[in-house]
Amino acid sequence: MLILLITIVVLAFIFDVINGFHDAANSIATIVSTKVLTPFQAVLWAAFFNFVAYFIAVYIMGEFKIGNTIAKSVHEDYINLYVIFSGLVAAIIWNLFTWWSGIPSSSSHTLIGGFIGAAMAHVGVFNKEAWTDVANYSAVIPIILFIFIAPILGMIISSIITLIILNICKKSNPFKTEHWFKRLQLLSSALFSVGHGSNDAQKVMGIIGAAFIFYEVNVLHAPEYVDLSVADRFKHFTLDYWWVPISSFIAIGLGTMSGGWKIVKTMGSRITKVTPLEGVAAETSGAITLFLSDHLGIPVSTTHTISGSIIGVGLVKRVSAVRWGITIQLLWAWILTIPVSALLAMGIYHIVSLFL
Repeated sequence: MLILLITIVVLAFIFDVINGFHDAANSIATIVSTKVLTPFQAVLWAAFFNFVAYFIAVYIMGEFKIGNTIAKSVHEDYINLYVIFSGLVAAIIWNLFTWWSGIPSSSSHTLIGGFIGAAMAHVGVFNKEAWTDVANYSAVIPIILFIFIAPILGMIISSIITLIILNICKKSNPFKTEHWFKRLQLLSSALFSVGHGSNDAQKVMGIIGAAFIFYEVNVLHAPEYVDLSVADRFKHFTLDYWWVPISSFIAIGLGTMSGGWKIVKTMGSRITKVTPLEGVAAETSGAITLFLSDHLGIPVSTTHTISGSIIGVGLVKRVSAVRWGITIQLLWAWILTIPVSALLAMGIYHIVSLFL
């Protein structure tokens, strides 16, 4: 069991790195496409603020709400290390496939889909409990709803910010305005990278936390975990295993530094052409949405958030400025991520169970 636990931790950090380079485009696509920074400068900038998010989570937020939500997305009675292992492997496979295909899918929904799918396979897909009891619907339903709420919210906020900026700057010198907005993009992209780091690093913490809590309760029978309520176990875990949170933030930063250039192209130019002014509006909108979700403890997709924000700035120009064919393809990828990841995890769990 200890070897399996260590394997899960290693795989989780690998997923975190993959998540970083898969989602690097979210933070840097607009500053690269507007030529504010070179790709190399942009990934360094984004990775640094991914890590800064750790200190904000610890010293300002005071807790890891999103990690807790992920850890309890499956009822503890249906969690074991084989379930977590299978869910992680499925999430890694889907993330690598979507990265290779240049599809900006959601790493968080991949992880949740894999976790739930493996747990359902453990119980038995044709067992009523698999559909009624495995998922903690009080945690999962808000996550599913935010597949649609996050991009819509990003779109609305970015449209409002763009309109406000255009009205304020309508009499300004265009050359000077663009110069200043290129500088402001450094701030807006930094804010978005903080939101990205905080949101996505915690998702891996949640999976590792679920594994450690299972091990402490069911293998070590540690009284400090057994006697705690489900709600308090994750908080206790982050204190006992303090190296997990900081390692999660470091891993996502390292992943961001490696970049995801195919997705940068999709996010930076294929949805709509973005100017520095629009980049500021989109990134600020995305950051606001991510900070709100962090406060609520709802893991959202940074990909969905920034995509919606970019669409919002495009709509302000004109409806035809948005390439709707690309947008529809993205929407299908978003909708399919959870069920496809769940099916993958079910298959992997059945393969793993042959060796148990």
